[in-house]
Amino acid sequence: MPPKRVLVIAGSDSSGGAGLEADQRVLAAHGCYALTATTALTAQNTLGVQDISVVPSEFVRKQIKAGLEDVGADVVKLGMLSSAETIDVIAETLPIYQVPFVVLDPVMVSTSGSKLLPEKAVQELRTKLLPITTILTPNIPEAQLLLKDARADAPEPENLEELIRLAKKVCSLGPKAVLLKGGHLALTKEYKKAQTPQEATTVVDVLFDGENITLLETEYLVSKNTHGTGCSLASAIAANLAQGKDMARAVRSAVRFVEAGIKTSTDLGKGSGPINHFHSVYTMPFAPGGFLEYILDRPDVQPVWERFSYHEFVDGMGQGSLPVERFKEYLVQDYLYLVQFARSNALAAYKAKSMESISASAQIVLHIEREMALHLEYCASFGLSKQEMENQPETIACTAYSRYILDVGQSEDWLALQMALAPCLIGYGAIARRLYGEEKTLRQGNRYWKWIENYVAEDYTEAVQLGSALLEEHVQKVSPSRMEELIQIFVRATELEISFWDMGLGKNNDSS
Repeated sequence: MPPKRVLVIAGSDSSGGAGLEADQRVLAAHGCYALTATTALTAQNTLGVQDISVVPSEFVRKQIKAGLEDVGADVVKLGMLSSAETIDVIAETLPIYQVPFVVLDPVMVSTSGSKLLPEKAVQELRTKLLPITTILTPNIPEAQLLLKDARADAPEPENLEELIRLAKKVCSLGPKAVLLKGGHLALTKEYKKAQTPQEATTVVDVLFDGENITLLETEYLVSKNTHGTGCSLASAIAANLAQGKDMARAVRSAVRFVEAGIKTSTDLGKGSGPINHFHSVYTMPFAPGGFLEYILDRPDVQPVWERFSYHEFVDGMGQGSLPVERFKEYLVQDYLYLVQFARSNALAAYKAKSMESISASAQIVLHIEREMALHLEYCASFGLSKQEMENQPETIACTAYSRYILDVGQSEDWLALQMALAPCLIGYGAIARRLYGEEKTLRQGNRYWKWIENYVAEDYTEAVQLGSALLEEHVQKVSPSRMEELIQIFVRATELEISFWDMGLGKNNDSS
């Protein structure tokens, strides 16, 4: 499905902590697509606003029309509007496009105390924008300023009851709902105004929709990193409304989003720093389809993978210098291992939850069956019969590797089993391709050339591609910690592959 669309009409914050820059980060974190109409440019940082350049209102109109006539919007979020003329343009333009929701964050004064909206513009906002607003999100000073402009009584609230009364008064000015932010009123456990920082325990935001009151209580946080909290909260509400949440759920989720953003923030700048907008967003450290390339390039995987793929046994095959008796020992154990490898893939088919995955594992089992037939023909050229190989005991290396894979399959999920199988599946293909393409590889008179050809053959290449595609698809859905667990399974299986090569050279080849 296409992403939900939110048009943000607001000012730009050159420090990135508030305004359009914060809005776009919040919307991205919620999976929404952001369109913008810039109302003003600011020169500011965490210490304050140095200057404002207002964008001409007619150009703002063109930006709004350009976005809504092409991409469209599910929600419009209004932030810093800069001038009475800009407010007039918005009030004239938005009703034409009948966007379902309008979220208005009445940005009038910055956190550092800078005035961001002229008095005439405050009046225009109250009379022309509030009637088309779905939800208004003022803090206490902004609510008082709106009521003062309307010549209504707006005393400083001293407790929760007075905060609720203030929310109801603001709602009477025209918006369908009001979220009165209580950050300027630190409350005690008894919901009265705290007289000292030690008494402050709670902040309450009041949502009033004309009929129902919803109280959103959060822990009182002492943090200097609150720059852009108003912008971020309103954009989070806009994103939640766009995605179909009802008003109460949209606001509750947004409040929790900002609360977590403050708690997980880090210091940036010398003054009031931004919140952390990406606290709940995990970005994969690789592009889709690039998982295997990523893990093979990791510093903790690369040395192990190199020891496996450039092993002395492998190079001996490529150069034709590997003692035949050592290769025959390897062929026997490889045959015994393939039986367990087939069992592991059959188990993967059982553990799979989609027909696509079941079919893929079943096809790999069938490929192993064909590979074993070729294996037997190849072994016969070295004087090894099927019966002779099946009568041989497994070495410790063979048992350790094959039973590790089966244990992962029994104790973990389908994806973990695929990771345990991956070094063998993709490793043999990668090794064979390298040997096949290297000039130093002996072709004529090399008894092991057939082994190389088997693993660059179309049938095996298709199996590798199939297994790799399944891994790439499913790993996109795991958490960061789970991905690390899966990579460690891959590393351990690769280490056991190295032990298998060592066994082929006569190291650690005691029978089980």
